[in-house]
Amino acid sequence: MDFDAWLEGHKDTLRSFSGKKVFLLYSGGKDSSLCLHFMGKATKHFSFDLEAHAGAYPLHRYTQQEKERLSAFWRDRGVKIIWYDMGVSDDPMEGTSQPCLFCQKVRRNMLTRVLEDTVQQWEHLVLVVSFTLWDIVSYSLEYIISGFCANSQEGDQLREKRLRETAQRFYPVLKMKEGYTVFRPMLRFNESDIIAEVRKNGIPLLSIPCKYKDFRPKRSLQKYYEQIGLGFDYDRILEFAKNTLGFPEISLYTQMDKEQYLNKVF
Repeated sequence: MDFDAWLEGHKDTLRSFSGKKVFLLYSGGKDSSLCLHFMGKATKHFSFDLEAHAGAYPLHRYTQQEKERLSAFWRDRGVKIIWYDMGVSDDPMEGTSQPCLFCQKVRRNMLTRVLEDTVQQWEHLVLVVSFTLWDIVSYSLEYIISGFCANSQEGDQLREKRLRETAQRFYPVLKMKEGYTVFRPMLRFNESDIIAEVRKNGIPLLSIPCKYKDFRPKRSLQKYYEQIGLGFDYDRILEFAKNTLGFPEISLYTQMDKEQYLNKVF
């Protein structure tokens, strides 16, 4: 994996972004950092306006010193990081058994507010999200495991809701009905390749770990992948998810109104 190979694999999609606002969701982690690095270099080949937007939550990770350190690196490379104060303390995460879902909700609410306040021409918008191949493998396994649990009507409804939320993350490009695009440029890459490329390019990462990281099932699964040196193939994973797990076709999402997609699925 390197920039030239990545560029070759995505050149047709990137070419379609000419003249558009590319709104990249940045967290300071390895996936979004390499994504920002690649997208920043791609601006030299294709005429689009790149913006990096970061929701600074949970608060204990995003100190002023950390934000200034990361901002300085990217500023030297011509990219401005726009940091958002979420207006929420970390306290609510202490009182829930699923802090990561609360964090996801806070970040989603922030994104919705920012888009509503800033986007005037939706057909000129590209949302860039940095899910990886290891992420979608973990989503597949989580869905399988949940199917073995004791059934209830409420449990089945939650499982189907989770299915709709996670299945759309398997598609690299979604061209939505209002004209905007959702782009996941890291989706075909294993985490081990991403880590190697981050190190090769000397890209700084957020250095303060999340104290709730062990609540995320995919982190435990990814430790397993790393320990035994697993690598995955995107096309095989997508085929398995659609044919065996019954994940919906891409059209389910591309026909959604932006209010439904961004507020309930994205």
